[in-house]
Formats: sequence, structure tokens, C-alpha cells
Amino acid sequence: MSNAVEDLVDGALSLSTNERVALVEKLLESLDAPNERINAIWSAESEDRISAYDDKRVGSKSAVDVFAKY
Repeated sequence: MSNAVEDLVDGALSLSTNERVALVEKLLESLDAPNERINAIWSAESEDRISAYDDKRVGSKSAVDVFAKY
């Protein structure tokens, strides 16, 4: 770990619990930035799955059956 990161960690650890929580939330938010390419892929996938279900190319199982298996 670089000195700059170590200094940041030391500074963060000196914060109050509420301040550390706020810092963690901000850091996590920065990692959760939207990715339009991935969103488009998942959108197409979900539309394909809905179409397959509507066209009876795939079926479904109840959650009870699925969870019972595992």
C-alpha cells in the first residue's frame, strides 16, 4: 500500500463511527457507477427471457420447488 493510501486509512480510522459510515457509503457509491454497455446487455437478455417464457420455449418452477432442491 502506498504512503498516500496509508495516510488516508489512518485518517479514516480516526473519524467517528458515523463519519466512517458516511465515508464508506460515498466510496461504495463511487464504485456503483452505471455502465450503459452492461445495462444494454442485461436489458436485451431480460427481453429475450420474457419472450421465451411468453412463447412457451421455457417454463417456470415455483420458488418452493427451487429452494427445496437446494
